Amino acid sequence: MSETAVKQIVLASWPKGMPTRENFRLEKASMPELPTGGLLLRVLYLSLDPYMRGRMDDCKSYAKPVGIGEVMTAECVCEVIASDQGGYAVGDIVLAPTGWRTHAASAGAALRKLDPAVAPITTGLGVLGMPGFTAYAGLNLIGKPKPGETVAVAAASGPVGSLVGQLAKLAGARAVGIAGGTEKCRFCSSKNFASTPLSIIVHLTLPKSSQLPARMGSMFISKMSAAPFGKLYCPCSTNLRACRCAD
Repeated sequence: MSETAVKQIVLASWPKGMPTRENFRLEKASMPELPTGGLLLRVLYLSLDPYMRGRMDDCKSYAKPVGIGEVMTAECVCEVIASDQGGYAVGDIVLAPTGWRTHAASAGAALRKLDPAVAPITTGLGVLGMPGFTAYAGLNLIGKPKPGETVAVAAASGPVGSLVGQLAKLAGARAVGIAGGTEKCRFCSSKNFASTPLSIIVHLTLPKSSQLPARMGSMFISKMSAAPFGKLYCPCSTNLRACRCAD
């Protein structure tokens, strides 16, 4: 095998506010051996998701934080470059929780095969991966929208929120997008975003409830704290269903 070293990005320090380059460190490590009954993977695409900021804090959460000096956690699209496991061959493409590194050994757990003939392999990190599954489960399995209902979508410009808007429309509901800032609102309503049918774009810091629709929503989908959205609850129907997706 021609590769002699693995490049990996580790957490160098806890960020204070927005992460900076100084919070990370690029390191080199030895190429791992092929584990018995396992796989050796080359990372092709790595994910960069909002939940990762929560993993950079040493505080109580539903998931263990990334420790100082540890490789940043991430799901990645990988190519199998060596295999000692039935069902996986060299050249197969898989989704694996390898973290931010160029190569990784895997025992074969938590892997999902990706078929390039079905969809671009990068969709494994988006619409056909965790963001897509989050959107589908939150809206269709928990929220269960009905035709004619209004679905208010927080973080509407993100990978989860933008898909929720599309799925809501497919269910016959009316989607209201909420985004934090003029640029994001413009993105949501631009012609390049026309395939996502968000019928109204509401600025996160909207000062007047009179600017909201008379009946804001039957369902509220959020990936953030509900605190900033107090103005939205006032004009909502009494049968509001609120679904929050954990980061």
